[in-house]
Amino acid sequence: MTTKTAQLASTVPPAQARPTGAAVLVLEDGTRYEGRAYGATGQTLGEVVFATGMTGYQETLTDPSYAGQIVLMTAPHIGNTGANDADMESRKIWVAGFVVRDPARRISNFRAERSLDEDLVADGVVGISGIDTRAVTRHIRSAGAMRAGVFSGEALSLSDEEQLRLVAEQASMAGKNLSAEVTTEERYDVPAAEGVERIGSIAVLDLGVKRATITYLSEHGFDVIVLPATTTLAEVREIAPDALFYSNGPGDPAASDLQVELLRELLRDGLPYFGICFGNQLLGRALGFGTYKLPFGHRGINQPVLDKRTGRVEITSQNHGFAVDAPIEGELDSPAGLGRVQVSHYSLNDQVVEGLECLDIPAFSVQYHPEAAAGPHDAFYLFDRFRALVKDRAHSTPGSEA
Repeated sequence: MTTKTAQLASTVPPAQARPTGAAVLVLEDGTRYEGRAYGATGQTLGEVVFATGMTGYQETLTDPSYAGQIVLMTAPHIGNTGANDADMESRKIWVAGFVVRDPARRISNFRAERSLDEDLVADGVVGISGIDTRAVTRHIRSAGAMRAGVFSGEALSLSDEEQLRLVAEQASMAGKNLSAEVTTEERYDVPAAEGVERIGSIAVLDLGVKRATITYLSEHGFDVIVLPATTTLAEVREIAPDALFYSNGPGDPAASDLQVELLRELLRDGLPYFGICFGNQLLGRALGFGTYKLPFGHRGINQPVLDKRTGRVEITSQNHGFAVDAPIEGELDSPAGLGRVQVSHYSLNDQVVEGLECLDIPAFSVQYHPEAAAGPHDAFYLFDRFRALVKDRAHSTPGSEA
């Protein structure tokens, strides 16, 4: 067993700002990183992953796609701008744990309503600070994302062997269906924004949707109908939306058969479809392609992607540990009998599929987050592309209304 004791941050926050005391991050391969408790104290288990964004930590923490994951921030200074209600992407913090190097001693931003520490404690998020996050990141890049745990407070009374046992016995992310944990409990509606041309209604299957996505769909002329992940085919057909959207979300796409079958039937109905992140993986499976787990995933707001249609390179916001298994060149026949398909976008780092475009039915998806919370804005055009797709289809369908 390897022990790595990180140097504590040179500036330690006052005791009243956050819990003090020791903490340890334990990886399933036995590697240990000792630091200081940050946020709530206790123990937490999850898959440890790293996010490379230098800003937007609050959007990351409140992104439901991170449910079940212990998120390590590669940027060394976290918490400088505090926290506020406006930047919340959902109703709470979803990460299983939080790992940072140097937490801010004090907040310094006119928009801040409270400190990040306060939000972490309020939502019971166990974290650790004062460790060499660069070393952890390099280790994960070499060994791959793995199960981990953070232990502080009374949990430090557990022996090293007991901590490692708890980490190793937890279920891996592969095979997990987490949609039920993050989805809305009941339907809710958001009308099209005032002052924009109404395009129609769109059913959003909430697999972990972010507030920015709903806002932008509304601002593009859609009456947004947000539905639980367990919504049935009959229920969607009764609503009779003009379009369908699958959101981002956590978990293994191979464990979401109900959502895949629902999508496949609605695609056969000819319903225009747009999916992002998890919605891209589920479109791939609905079309008959497989998915697989990446070694350490893509997370952060600086991921380069090529749009094959335009030849333009986009810097994108991403958070995914699984990907669609399909060749990035050439037209493909959908194994599920839904016509021709092509990969529309791919990663310039590792050639992972980053987008799918159906050529015979009105459907496309991307693996990243065009709502750009917390940035960048290179992919925002996709909302306009989908708006045009739905509008053109409505005008070409007899008896339809925009």
